Amino acid sequence: MSLHHDAAEVLSAWTAPTAEEEDLRTEFLDHLRAHPDAMLRECVPGHLTATTAVLSHDGALVLLTLHPKAGMWLPMGGHCETTDATLAGAALREATEESGISGLRLLPGPLAVDKHVVWCHPPQSWHLDVEYAAVAPPGAEAVMSDESLDLRWFPVDEIPELSDEATRRLAARGRAALGSRTRALG
Repeated sequence: MSLHHDAAEVLSAWTAPTAEEEDLRTEFLDHLRAHPDAMLRECVPGHLTATTAVLSHDGALVLLTLHPKAGMWLPMGGHCETTDATLAGAALREATEESGISGLRLLPGPLAVDKHVVWCHPPQSWHLDVEYAAVAPPGAEAVMSDESLDLRWFPVDEIPELSDEATRRLAARGRAALGSRTRALG
């Protein structure tokens, strides 16, 4: 199965939690049907990307990167690569690369979708972002990559103002998903 096919299956099976995200889910599926290269950064006017909120083992903290181009605190994430077999795999790869934390455990997802303007192809293009959450092992220490200006843990309820609502939503949904998974296992 190709990454493109996996993305279509994942989004077809996903139940969007809001009407706005249902509209985006439909838009993403339409984009996949119209663009065989929709998973690659070369796709204009936009392409699917994978984002992951990295949570502490107890879900109290979220690891955010100070993104050099956006100038904001954001979750880990980015472009899919030709070597990625699944969206979930791309999300986990990006989270591991950008956090420096090995042993991340991806929660079932996606948890959200978001669309935002980027400058991959001037004057602008879109990231059609499929969003996940991952849990770090206890005692995990993040290591900043060269893709970040800074890397810090923040309480999920205290994400800095220099962020966005999509980041706050994803962190909160990740914490809720971790909590419901922990209750189900306990």
